[in-house]
Amino acid sequence: MIVVTGATGNIGRPLTRALAEAGEQVTAVSRHPAAVPDGVRHLVADLAEPAGLRPALAGAKSLFLLLSGDLHALGANPADLIGEAARSGVRRVVLLSTLGVVTRPFGATRIAMRELEDTLRESGLEWAVLRPGGFASNALWWAESVRARRVVAAPFGDVGVPVVDPADIAAVAAACLLEDRHTGGAYELTGPEVITPRGQTEAIAAALSAPVAFHELTREEARTAMARSMPAELADDTLDILGNPSPAELRVSPDIERVLGRAPRPFADWAARNADAFR
Repeated sequence: MIVVTGATGNIGRPLTRALAEAGEQVTAVSRHPAAVPDGVRHLVADLAEPAGLRPALAGAKSLFLLLSGDLHALGANPADLIGEAARSGVRRVVLLSTLGVVTRPFGATRIAMRELEDTLRESGLEWAVLRPGGFASNALWWAESVRARRVVAAPFGDVGVPVVDPADIAAVAAACLLEDRHTGGAYELTGPEVITPRGQTEAIAAALSAPVAFHELTREEARTAMARSMPAELADDTLDILGNPSPAELRVSPDIERVLGRAPRPFADWAARNADAFR
């Protein structure tokens, strides 16, 4: 059995579906009740209480570990989840980390994630670490304003990064969970091209076959909005990257193609598949 945490999110949903379609027994874990594919067991658990994960881990061979937002906050101790997995007899953990542990290793949230990576490596379990950059699905932050006013409001309109499709992250996660050859690897996951918020707006407009305007926010306006749904430290780290990406953060990684044997999907593909969210 394979346990997928964050199973109702942008990565967890396609990952759960891919594993079920591969014939695996899957337990989907989320904070709230949710629909899951036929044949998939669903359990409600809060990862902030690691002991609550024990019923899901009983009998599991592998775990996909995606931390909820509060487990990125200072003072959280997500390493306890690795300990629970080991005590439950899990053999393999695939951890969703972040590219920032490499590109900006001294930010507070990056230090904490690097420590979690180190805990996993030293746990004696089989492991793989996924380090995605910015997610294409972060564009869903703009969905309400596009639906209501046909406008995208974002900071740093002409500064781009190679955002990655969450479906590609899920596909790499599935490969790491199912194939022994990917264990012991840390994979940097990006899209195939650098794209700016203004360019993303154009792709959304093309997907809708309707004009969408772009309005540039100040950094402080963006921080205020982001801090409603994530720790302030993580919002600051994210804005640092979006506003002034380093050469390493602008690099298009070959790792998705190495694992999947195909190029990563461009943002325009994600926008076309998710156009209904913006209608």
